[in-house]
Amino acid sequence: MRELPPIDMHAHIKPEIDATELNALGSLTFAATRTLDEAEKALARSDGWTIWGVGCHPGLVGAQKAFDKNRFTELIERTCFVSEIGLDGSSRVPMRTQQATFAEILSVLQGHSRIASVHSYSATEEVLELMTATPIDSVVLHWWLGTKEQTARAVELGCFFSVNASMVRRSDVLAWLPAERVLTETDHPFGDRFVRGVRRPGNVAAVEETIAETLGSSPPAVRQLLWRNLGDLVRETSCGTRLPRPVRIALAGLM
Repeated sequence: MRELPPIDMHAHIKPEIDATELNALGSLTFAATRTLDEAEKALARSDGWTIWGVGCHPGLVGAQKAFDKNRFTELIERTCFVSEIGLDGSSRVPMRTQQATFAEILSVLQGHSRIASVHSYSATEEVLELMTATPIDSVVLHWWLGTKEQTARAVELGCFFSVNASMVRRSDVLAWLPAERVLTETDHPFGDRFVRGVRRPGNVAAVEETIAETLGSSPPAVRQLLWRNLGDLVRETSCGTRLPRPVRIALAGLM
């Protein structure tokens, strides 16, 4: 059986990157876009181990102003992944505007289930409130910094959590997460600032090691766990046919 590659559930990659550079990463990478224009460029690609998302970053004024619900709905027909969406309490974009955009996105995703990587920096409570009002399947809370009580609420909502090198420096958060809801990410080039060695999408080895220590397990066993978790996430969305063929084959091998 082919060794399963590492999983990076949230990284920022320029849509113009050469395919050989992506292949050299040796990882399954979910590439988050920040605007609908960027998503349109990214979705014109076909990459075996990179899954491009449709995003509207809450921290970007231009992205929020240009958001169009109909265009967003059309774009997600071409992928199984939505990212980066959510709320940001430190953004220059008024929270009311962010909430309106996020609410529209959630309403679309109620009828078009996708893996959704959600940003919640300095707005964890507001994100939970909106997701409670408009619940969707297959949310992955990326770089989650909520309290223990907020984490429990997110678990009740069915959320997964993607963990990066910066996040695991707060070991208390990692300890609150159910093992079957954990995934890995880099949030390159932001969440891997403290990684030793080469900083690049897909380099989640240090995070896998920390998860293994927390669970009293080993990095190879954690890699298997992460892939099983991804399989559960994909089954929730029922949009596995939109995954690249190599990824579908890898997931099928876990059965």
